[in-house]
Amino acid sequence: MKPSSARALELHDVSHLYGEVRAVDRVSLHVDEGEVVCLLGPSGCGKSTILRLAAGLEQLQQGRVLMQDRAVADGAAHRSVPPERRGVGLVFQDFALFPHLSVARNVGFGLTEAAADTREKRIAEVLGQVDMTGFAGAFPHALSGGQQQRIALARALAPQPAILLLDEPFSGLDARLREQIRDDTLHVLKQSRTATLMVTHDPEEAMFMADRIYLMQAGRVVQSGSPDMLYHRPVTPFVARFFSNTNEFGGTVRAGGVATPLGFLPAPGLAEGTRVQILIRPESLQVVAPGESGQAPQSALVEEVRFLGGSKLLVVRVPAGDGGSISLRVRHAGRHLPEPGSRILLQLEEADALIFPE
Repeated sequence: MKPSSARALELHDVSHLYGEVRAVDRVSLHVDEGEVVCLLGPSGCGKSTILRLAAGLEQLQQGRVLMQDRAVADGAAHRSVPPERRGVGLVFQDFALFPHLSVARNVGFGLTEAAADTREKRIAEVLGQVDMTGFAGAFPHALSGGQQQRIALARALAPQPAILLLDEPFSGLDARLREQIRDDTLHVLKQSRTATLMVTHDPEEAMFMADRIYLMQAGRVVQSGSPDMLYHRPVTPFVARFFSNTNEFGGTVRAGGVATPLGFLPAPGLAEGTRVQILIRPESLQVVAPGESGQAPQSALVEEVRFLGGSKLLVVRVPAGDGGSISLRVRHAGRHLPEPGSRILLQLEEADALIFPE
């Protein structure tokens, strides 16, 4: 049985170089027992390297890695516990199932030291957890991609690891199946209370799966916190842009705020005369009926309409202060679909405006 610990995994001031390239730059993070944490970021930002360092698949060059308060790697002391002795479960993008072994033997691969009856009982237990009970005798080539992902997860969970490491585990699945499998996977992880560190480049996936997110850029963590915090309180334009498309324009702070095509927006904490970037998410712009809003809405000309199923994407044009106009994208969830060439009224909640000094 895995021992209990409030903090399953910790990385302290970890850095890693490939030649002259600093892939990971002084990263610290932690994963608590029962918690799902996502390492999120664009390709090449260092997130998979961090996962490999935690697993022991890369030699730690700088910093420390602890699992359940036990140091498993120390760069300064050149000490490292082998991967097989770290108590980690690994699930990779390609699942890496053994094609010549049945499902049951794949799942039981890490249970060789257990007694036969204990091993069979545990295999049956984890196959039940991932809803694959009837497939014990099947071979990987006979399984769908979603079924293979479930078996890879069961194999990783079978030895009851202290920490589960997932590297882009759903990226090889089609969109509809990916939604179902990640929902099932999250249920299994929460049921088993396995501490999990997952790598993904998909912000929607990270927000769905994670209790906390570490967003990375160029080898560094730029912001960490709950999905709600990163989405609604980004600390840089990069963070804001990573989670959704944005409408963007500039301005200057005057009298405690910024005059914009969407009205006057307060800019607390920014000095008079500061040049700023203003980011507005398409879903933050609301289409309102005349007299519906207590504030003065902005008239906009509809140029394009794109149907997206549950919502519509409107491309609209609003007047700018210099006598010109700017184009904005609006995500509209209402049943009424405006026609190109028509006029609508837009309303922006001041709290939804993201304002950053240039």
